[in-house]
Amino acid sequence: MNCIKVGRLIQSLRKDKRMTQKELALLMNISDKTISKWERGLGCPDVSLLGELSNILGVNIEMILSGDLNPNEQDEGNMKNVKFYACQSCGNIMTSTGASSISCCGRILESLLSKTENDEHKITVHEIEEDYFVTIKHEMSRDHYISFVAYISYDRVMLIKLYPEQLAEVRFPKMHGGTLYMYCNRHGLWKYEKKKLGLGRVT
Repeated sequence: MNCIKVGRLIQSLRKDKRMTQKELALLMNISDKTISKWERGLGCPDVSLLGELSNILGVNIEMILSGDLNPNEQDEGNMKNVKFYACQSCGNIMTSTGASSISCCGRILESLLSKTENDEHKITVHEIEEDYFVTIKHEMSRDHYISFVAYISYDRVMLIKLYPEQLAEVRFPKMHGGTLYMYCNRHGLWKYEKKKLGLGRVT
């Protein structure tokens, strides 16, 4: 652990929160001299204090230990790079367009890897007025169901959450081109892509 880098990061994060050394020290029930020592690189936080420091400063413990937030490069809002995350414990669904460290229910989540269509996971798209009507022939029981369907274009993400015992069908407004995804709680993420969606099954 590089105490100088750690100290600089703590100082930067503290100032981002518009906190003085004394205010941070009071929240952690330690002396402001300890905070000053960290920020000058004369020592590093004790392991027992890292959890509380992480919560107050709003960053992962790993980032504090590395002394670097390692920000992503600007992606210019391109949603084609979207990644999906699903918590197996609570069913929470999250998305990101860049490198992320995402956790839920105490576990770090890995981004879902999409697979190509098979006989058990087929999608049909019909044009209805100005919308795409998407239907999926799939079981929708409490143990095995489609959890969400998402429609991605270069500048937006439209995601519809589905629940057991309802029909596996959704309706999206038309966009030029784009990619459809669906997530099965047992078999993972499935991707369907076509330059311009039209009548018939997406392949």
